[in-house]
Formats: sequence, C-alpha cells, structure tokens
Amino acid sequence: MRYRRLSYRYAVVLGSGGLPSGARTPGDPWRTDRQQVTLAQPSWCPPADVYESQSTVTVTIELAGVDQDQLEALLFQDAVVVEGQRRLPPAEGGGVYHAAQIRQGPFRLEVPLPVPIDPDQVEAHYDGGLLRITFVKADRRQSGW
Repeated sequence: MRYRRLSYRYAVVLGSGGLPSGARTPGDPWRTDRQQVTLAQPSWCPPADVYESQSTVTVTIELAGVDQDQLEALLFQDAVVVEGQRRLPPAEGGGVYHAAQIRQGPFRLEVPLPVPIDPDQVEAHYDGGLLRITFVKADRRQSGW
C-alpha cells in the first residue's frame, strides 16, 4: 500500500442543495443541459466505518479481493482518501452470469475526519479483506501540519 501525506485541507466543491458541483436533481428549473446520459460509473465506493474513541479515530474499509499493492492512501489535514482497484478473475468457459453484484475496477473512498489528527502517528493494517487505518487524535495545543 502506498501512503502519501498532504499538508493542506481536502475540499469538495458543492453546488446548490449540497450536491457535488455539476450535479443536478431531475426537474431542476436551472438545469442548462437538456439531456444527461450516464452509461456507467467510472469507479465505485467501498463501504466503511468510522469509529472515534477517547484518543483515536479508526477507519475500517471493506476491500475483499483487493491486492494490497493496488491500494493508495492520501492523508489530508481533515480527510483520508483511499483509492485502488479490484480485479476479479474472468469467468471460465462459455458460462453465463445469473448475478453480478460484486463491484470491480477502480474505486475511491473519501472519508472526512471528525477531529484533527497527528499525521506522524498513523497505523494501517490490511487483513482478511479489511483495511483498518488508525489515527491518533492531535493535541489541541499543537498541530503536526
């Protein structure tokens, strides 16, 4: 797993109604484009839990079948972004899928951190298809950024 620490805050530009910039709800009267076609999502988002204790924040991400070498974590002052790719083996023979619910391909997960953390005290473990990243809360009097 690759890990990079960035010394600035993470920001997502939001449009009206709290949607990402450019996203519009159906029937929006201010919508400028008449027709929007989405063929497929370029990436998927794995499920995650964020747990805060007295001294730490732990992010647990479900990544079954993802090779550890395909993971990258970006640490911002106020968020962690985990990106990677899951590749499943191709189907054998001339069979037919009756269900295809396992997402594969590139993924991206953006997790806002609820409190300031110490960037020098981060631990990550990947075991059994779960990536667990533990952040130590920053001392309010000092900041490592």
